[in-house]
Amino acid sequence: MSGEAFNWHGFLGRWREEWVPRADRDEDGEQALPLGRPGADETAIAAAEERLGRRLPPSYREFLAVSNGWHVDETAGVYQLGGVGDIDWFGDPQGMTPLYEQDLGDEPREEDVLLAGMWRRALRLETDSDMSNALLDPGDSDQHGEWALYVFKGWSGEYPRRYPSFRAYMEAKYRAFHADRTERPDFVNATTRAQDAHVEQARLLALRGRYEEALPLLEEARSFGRPRSAALLDQLRHLLAPHSHRDYGHLVADPRYLPEILPVEAMAPAGGRWRLGGDDRWLRMMTARGADRKATETLLGTMRDGTYRYAPPGPWGRAVAEARESARWGATDAAWRVLRDALPVWEAPGSVLIAPIGLLADPVLGPLITPDRGREILATPRAGETGPAPEPVPDFDPPGLGWLTEPAVNGQRVDGYRCVWVEGVDPDRLPALIGEEGAELSGPVELRMLPWRGPKPHEREGVQPWEDRAVVAAGRTAEAWAFAFDGHSRRFVSERLASPAAAASSSGRAVVVWRDPERSSPGARPTAFHLSVAEQGEELYAFTVRGTEIERSGAIPEALDPARLLRPEDTEPDRERRLLEALHAELGLSLPRFALTQGRLCTFITRSWTRAPREGESFAYLRFVRHRP
Repeated sequence: MSGEAFNWHGFLGRWREEWVPRADRDEDGEQALPLGRPGADETAIAAAEERLGRRLPPSYREFLAVSNGWHVDETAGVYQLGGVGDIDWFGDPQGMTPLYEQDLGDEPREEDVLLAGMWRRALRLETDSDMSNALLDPGDSDQHGEWALYVFKGWSGEYPRRYPSFRAYMEAKYRAFHADRTERPDFVNATTRAQDAHVEQARLLALRGRYEEALPLLEEARSFGRPRSAALLDQLRHLLAPHSHRDYGHLVADPRYLPEILPVEAMAPAGGRWRLGGDDRWLRMMTARGADRKATETLLGTMRDGTYRYAPPGPWGRAVAEARESARWGATDAAWRVLRDALPVWEAPGSVLIAPIGLLADPVLGPLITPDRGREILATPRAGETGPAPEPVPDFDPPGLGWLTEPAVNGQRVDGYRCVWVEGVDPDRLPALIGEEGAELSGPVELRMLPWRGPKPHEREGVQPWEDRAVVAAGRTAEAWAFAFDGHSRRFVSERLASPAAAASSSGRAVVVWRDPERSSPGARPTAFHLSVAEQGEELYAFTVRGTEIERSGAIPEALDPARLLRPEDTEPDRERRLLEALHAELGLSLPRFALTQGRLCTFITRSWTRAPREGESFAYLRFVRHRP
C-alpha cells in the first residue's frame, strides 16, 4: 500500500449507507449491531499508545479517529474490532510460537521467520470472534510504517492470512461484505452499479482483443461478487493457462453455453485428474447444476475414448472442421493458421461467453492451444467487435528432421526412433501397407503415453518372442509424405532387420530410418543409424552406420553416401545431424515436432521389424519379474 491519504470518512460512510443483512440472516436480529462507533479523539488514541508503549500504524490510527471500533460481520471468524480501550498485546496465550519455530528449518524464508515471531509481539484487535484473532504485527512493517495484519482462524487448521496493512484488511472486508450479499435482489447501490458497469466494459474490451485491460476490471468485480465477473475472468485465465482446470459452476445449466462449457468441465475426469468420488460424484455435480445426466455421461465417454469433436455452428465451425483434418495428421501449424484466420467470425452465444474455450476439450485441436496461442486468441477481435490484429505467434514446427537431435519441450530428446515415410499415399493407407494383420488406426492418442502401450511379445497371443511389432503414430509431412513414427523403439539388430521399406513402396517410394542409441549396459554396441529406400516393392539401396563401421547395399546416391557425409572428428550428435539434414535436402523428408512431442495422433501396430530365426539360428527371450517379499 502506498502512503497516499485515504478518506476513511467517505469509505466507512459508504459502507454504513450500503449496509443490509446477508440473505441468510434475520434483519431484525442484526439491526442492534451498528457497524461502527464515534471516532476516538487524539487524547484517547495517544493514551492507548502510551499504555501499549508503541505508536500505532498510520492507517489504523486514522481509522480509530473516524470509528472507534467496527462490526466486521463475517460468516465465521472475526465479528467485532475493538476501540482504543479494548486493544492489547496478544501475548501468544495458546503457545503458537514454538509450533511455528520448529518448522523453520535451516534456511527459512523471511516470511516464515516473521510469522513465527508474530504471536508474541502482535497487537490483538478483535473483541468478538469465532475462535479467531485479528493481529497487527509491529515486526512486519513497510516503509510507510504500516504493520501487517494477520487473521488466524483457530478452528480451521490453516495458516494465518496476511494483509499488508489494516487498511488493506478493511478494504478486503468491504469487498467480502458486497460478495456476501450478491444474491439479495434489493442489494443495489452506487458500488454495485459501478462494478456491473466495469463487468460490461471488460466484456467488450475482451471481445475487442484488449484482454489485458479487461483483467483488472474483472478481478476487482469478482472480489465484489458481481454476476458474470467470475465466468468472464475464468475464460481469460483459462486461455492464458490452457492446460489448467477451471470450474464454471452453473454455466452448464444454460443451453446456450453448455456445448462450450460442459466438455471443458469434463476434461478433468476424462483425463483421470478427478479424484473426489469418481465419475458418479462428478456426474451428480453436473446434474445438480442443470446438465442432463445421460447426455453428460455420453459426453464423458466420448472424451475418454477420443471420439469427442468440438463442432460449433456456422463459419467458425467449418474452420474448426478444416483445422481438425489438418491437425489429425500432424499439420498443427497449418491447423492453427486456419483457426487464427477464422477467429474474427466466432460468435458469442450469449453475454457470458467471450472466447471459444470449447476448443480446449477437442482431443486433436486442444493440444494446439499453448499459452502463446491462448494469448493470441484473446488478443484477436471477435464476435463482431473490431480492433487491431495481434502479431501472429510463430510456427512451432521447424523444417526438416534436425529437431530430432534437440531437446523436446520436456527437456528430453527423442532418443531411439524409427520411421517409415511413404510417398503419394494417404496416412490412413499405412496400416494396410505395413500394419499387422487386421491393423486399424486408433483414435487420437496422447503420444507421451505410447511407451506404456507398446505390445510386449509375451503379452499378446499369437506373437512370437522374436517379433518386434511397433506402435507407431501416423501422419502426413509438409511435403505430403505419409509417415509412421515410433519414438520409443527397441534395440536395433541389423542382421535380423526386416525393413518395411519394400512393403510400404508398393505404389511409390518409401524410406525407412532407424536410430538406435548407445545403451548404458556393459558391452553395449555403439549408436546405429539405418537407412533403407525402396520403390515399387523393391529395395533400391540401404546402409547402416554403427560407430566407424558402415554396411551398405545398392547404389546409394552421392548426396546420401555416409562415407562422404561423416567425418572422423564428428561427435555422435554431429553425425546424426548430418545424416538427417541430407535426408531432408535430398528426399524432402520432415516430421512435425509439435504433433509428435505435445500433440495427439492416430496410431496402429506394425508388422515385425525383425525377421524370424533362420535354420540353424537360435533365439532367446528373457523376461524379468520382480517379486515382493
